[in-house]
Amino acid sequence: MVHTVELDIAGRTLRLETGRIAKQADGAIWASYGETVILATAVSAQTAKPGTDFLPLTVDYQEKTYAAGKIPGGYFKREGRPSEKEVLTSRLIDRPLRPLFPENYYFETQVIASVLSVDKTGSSDVIGITAASAALAISNIPFQGPVAGVKIGRVNGQFVVNPDLETMDKSELHLVVAGTADAVMMVEAGANELSEATMLQALELAHAEIKKIVATIDELAKKVGNKKREVKAEPIDPALAAQVKAMVAQPIRDAIMIPNKTARQERLDQVMAEAVEKFKNPDQPTTERHIKIVFHGLEYTEVRNMILEKGSRADGRGPADIRPITCEVGVLPRTHGSALFTRGETQSLAVVTLGTTDDEQRIDALEGEYTRTFMLHYNFPPFSVGEARPLRSPGRREVGHGALAERALKPVIPGKDTFPYTLRLVSEILESNGSSSMATVCGGTLAMMDAGVPIKEPVAGIAMGLIKEDERVMILSDILGLEDHLGDMDFKVCGTKNGVTALQMDIKIGGITTALMQQALEQARLGRLHILGHMAKALTGARTDLSPFAPRIYTMKVKQDKIRDIIGQGGKTIRGIQADCGVKINVEDTGIVTIASSDGESLQKAKDIISRLTEEVEVGKVYMGTVRKIMDFGAFVEVLPGTDGLVHISQLAHHRVKAVSDEVAEGDQILVKVLEIDRQGKIRLSRKDVLPAPAAGGAKDPAEG
Repeated sequence: MVHTVELDIAGRTLRLETGRIAKQADGAIWASYGETVILATAVSAQTAKPGTDFLPLTVDYQEKTYAAGKIPGGYFKREGRPSEKEVLTSRLIDRPLRPLFPENYYFETQVIASVLSVDKTGSSDVIGITAASAALAISNIPFQGPVAGVKIGRVNGQFVVNPDLETMDKSELHLVVAGTADAVMMVEAGANELSEATMLQALELAHAEIKKIVATIDELAKKVGNKKREVKAEPIDPALAAQVKAMVAQPIRDAIMIPNKTARQERLDQVMAEAVEKFKNPDQPTTERHIKIVFHGLEYTEVRNMILEKGSRADGRGPADIRPITCEVGVLPRTHGSALFTRGETQSLAVVTLGTTDDEQRIDALEGEYTRTFMLHYNFPPFSVGEARPLRSPGRREVGHGALAERALKPVIPGKDTFPYTLRLVSEILESNGSSSMATVCGGTLAMMDAGVPIKEPVAGIAMGLIKEDERVMILSDILGLEDHLGDMDFKVCGTKNGVTALQMDIKIGGITTALMQQALEQARLGRLHILGHMAKALTGARTDLSPFAPRIYTMKVKQDKIRDIIGQGGKTIRGIQADCGVKINVEDTGIVTIASSDGESLQKAKDIISRLTEEVEVGKVYMGTVRKIMDFGAFVEVLPGTDGLVHISQLAHHRVKAVSDEVAEGDQILVKVLEIDRQGKIRLSRKDVLPAPAAGGAKDPAEG
């Protein structure tokens, strides 16, 4: 049976339908919003995956190029590996869904959100969250949702719900929020130095809209009426649990107080191995697995109790304390800019490369083509966490962390009109124990200043955590990897001294209230200012000079009708200038010309050539011209390339000239002055006005009578 629900959101109708499409999936939703259509499906295996102690959930968001009436580029003419947007949106959908599955649910589960039609609303990501949640909600999969997604923009001080692409281009806020009826589950935001209070207002508006959508999904789920599967906890022998606890509880307490991450983990692994060796039973293969479950449960409880009861953390810090910070700049001699940012056991080497227009990244997205002049790439090699494993291409985590850091720094990058460079920033994570993406933001800021990029303000980032047991709550600043793993929240906040530039929040529990977010934001603001203070000890602002190895770029504006003079027939002129001067030249349709060279002399030479090619004749100005043609009434002189003017016979000399050929010949170089440019663009020149005046008392011109 087909079931449908509808809801108006920001003047457009959200329609969710099930029962007509993909009926063999456990749950399938045909979601439409404007002219955007997404098919979301959810399927979960009927038997648990053997030996699994985690939720094997896979979420894939995929864009079909036919959705925008396009054929894929490339040789194969079919969709290939996921684009960066598809990877990021897959993460965006996954993050609010994952915490809402029950513990002990170890059944392989797959959610697929496919974009089948797309318009200019730019809403496929948030509709993907909503549709995926609805597919799970109507299925028999034990999902404790639903959740919904909403996008918020801010234009001229006014919030906009689900803004279209044109509005988002003007927006100072790009915010995506996912949540349940009770609380916010996930936040992803970029902002133009907005205050914490403004961000909270946006979150509250988003949650108000989310509640309406969640109620609509609940209505659809009731219509479908599927009964959820029962999830049974794996029984563990109470006697075994008691024995393991008696043996390992105190050693766990001692181990988690070891400040060094590697030493702490080695000790915890040793304690667990000793427990497994002592209590494993060859006749019962599940015993070893149960020992590990009990051990990890005790580790989880002890870390959280230590923080909540004693206000003490694994490395001895208090809740709001930040680990020691060191900042170094100019650490690589041949790069355009570099910095090494170390905070505790997390370290980022950030390197900046300055390029030209040729280095811009061109992206063909469903919504249209665009270019990126600022790119941030994040690398997480295995040695950073003391592991030995094969190097792979960047995974979803690396792409996501890089996108967050890029979003945090983008608001302070100068525009092309003031800094006409393509900018690539690479963060190499050399050590990691919590919040390497925030170290990337800090190191990236320092590296750009070291490269001489005139950023508007330095940006710092900090990761906040949360431990919550009933009414007992503790917010943590600058969390460790252990606190991220065993805590209830990962809340990353980036910004300048003036305000927030990026947010990312993931909740592992049923969500948090606005009051808790407000407290976390204020604690993050204080931590951010502390980190900015340490960064200022290395560099307070951008260097005034670029690296000698960076290209020099000169920008000039010419009239659009002069572009053809620079390009030349078939590009001959511009290729010749580039070859002769050893420079790169880019000419935009708007008349903006950029010249790039690592050599100042070559750049100046090319600049002079282009200036002459595009120069316009000015009345009263003197030019060295070339005589191109002699007529009875005067001579045509080329004063600029392709621009001729007439020197009338009466303007060739102070004396009377009988024949033009008596004074000049074709090919002669002569000085001339521009007397007039008439309405038709004809130029009247004078040679007489730039010749020395005749001596006093000299021969009188007979023509003067």
